[in-house]
Amino acid sequence: PHKDQPERTLNRQPQPKTDANTRETLDMETGSAPQIVDTLIHARWIIPVVPYKSVLNHCSVAVHQGQILAILPTEEAKRRFSSSDTHELNDHVVIPGLINAHNHTAMTLLRGYADDTPLKTWLEEHIWPAEGQWVDAEFVTDGTRLAAAEMIRSGTTTFSDMYFFPEETAKVALDAGLRCQLAFPVLDFPTVWGQGPDDYIHKGLALHDDYRSHPSINVVFGPHAPYTVSD
Repeated sequence: PHKDQPERTLNRQPQPKTDANTRETLDMETGSAPQIVDTLIHARWIIPVVPYKSVLNHCSVAVHQGQILAILPTEEAKRRFSSSDTHELNDHVVIPGLINAHNHTAMTLLRGYADDTPLKTWLEEHIWPAEGQWVDAEFVTDGTRLAAAEMIRSGTTTFSDMYFFPEETAKVALDAGLRCQLAFPVLDFPTVWGQGPDDYIHKGLALHDDYRSHPSINVVFGPHAPYTVSD
């Protein structure tokens, strides 16, 4: 859910205690019924981005239609909202999703390959030959699925990626429910994904058009490095 959407109730003041009978009487008098939402999370602690250095105790998050509808004390949340997808996290901290700002997600399948070598040696004598032999659309799909599982498990909900076959990375991100920025690679020489700069840019712009204005996927230029892209 987007953290910067609709109402956010950040009320940390002690709430008056009411028993179940009192609440039922109040509901009958007002004629109100709990609002149905997609997801309701009751947590021991919530640590939001704002207010800064704020820790909310015994509060809840109401999520509806992909947006955070409210953050409010749990007792109030249980009166105001109802959901078939309710989570009781009595020993947990709920925080905003983490952001991984530098990824080559499919390279999870090359993890540990030719470690502890200088960058130039690592690239030219190990990684680039291995990529030329093994990397294709299926490789990227499988490697990105593994990376997505690891990110979700660690609390990462958004990542920025630059690797070959970004169209496959986009599909996996959508399936996993992750947000991503895809920087399509641009290099001076042929690779498994293209023949040169013009080809990379052509494919990248087509991918950009496929996801234009998409709520969770953003496609941008990704010049690889000063030593692989000429002036």
